[in-house]
Amino acid sequence: MTHPRDRFDLVPSEAAERAFVDARERGRLHHAWLLCGPEGIGKATFAYRAARTLLGARHDASRGPLGAAPGDPVSQLVSAQSHPDLLVLERLVEGGKTKKSISVDQARDLPEFFSKSPSQAPYRVAIIDAADDLNINAANALLKVLEEPPERGVLLLVTHGPGRLLATIRSRCRRLTFPALERGEIARLVARQTELDTAEAERIADMARGSPGAALALASSTSLALDALARRWVDEGQIDAAEALSVADGFRGAEGQVRFEALMDRLAAAIRDRALAAGGRGEAWSELWGRLTDLPERAAAVNLDRADLLAAALADLKRTRNRAARC
Repeated sequence: MTHPRDRFDLVPSEAAERAFVDARERGRLHHAWLLCGPEGIGKATFAYRAARTLLGARHDASRGPLGAAPGDPVSQLVSAQSHPDLLVLERLVEGGKTKKSISVDQARDLPEFFSKSPSQAPYRVAIIDAADDLNINAANALLKVLEEPPERGVLLLVTHGPGRLLATIRSRCRRLTFPALERGEIARLVARQTELDTAEAERIADMARGSPGAALALASSTSLALDALARRWVDEGQIDAAEALSVADGFRGAEGQVRFEALMDRLAAAIRDRALAAGGRGEAWSELWGRLTDLPERAAAVNLDRADLLAAALADLKRTRNRAARC
């Protein structure tokens, strides 16, 4: 899946980009921006687009208000993660596992970074992706920077749930909200950037639920086939033991983990839709959805056997179908 720093043709919100450009052109560029909206909506993509602009990338109007060409020297430095005037804070990966939070040691890089003048660009820029991941000490370290705005410095804070941030952080930022995209916009984006036909792009759009990031991730995997399999299991109750064993054989290794998580995601989505369709009689399906959404994380945390987890999930599905039939 393409990292947000390498996306050049996706404009998450033209209104947000115009607001940012207008503030800069009027000399009223705020020192901290809170980028709010559902996960996968394009907030991090916006942050990198804004960063490239602030760092001096040549504007490419064909790619939107904050557009820049991939071949621009600034764009190349950002993509190579080597621009001296850009600092990115995100959860670290150690031993193949992503840490649960952004540490205070990482956040303490901010004061030193902003204490220096820009070396190559008009501004120094920091992206925090996501601010929700800051632990309490890291959040307090960020707050100290916000209380003393850096000269020629801009912070871009991605957040999926601004209500979880300290009120003192929120009050010191200008907020930009990113709405979910319409189904048609998502389908057109998928069709434009992949080789899927119109019908497949529309199915992906339905699965993505307004998130362009989720749509592109789904389109680049075997999600369509897994979605069809999951919905057959849920809607028709046709679960062949041999077929389930064959599917579980594909869960080995790192690629197997991705496939397992994708199947659990589609299975949970199918169950959620079944619960919604059942309305007031969907309690059994709602409870099953709650149990299944935790499975991939628990499997990764304690190294549970994925094949056994699938078997347990399908047995739970069968019991839920029987319970729902009795209601």
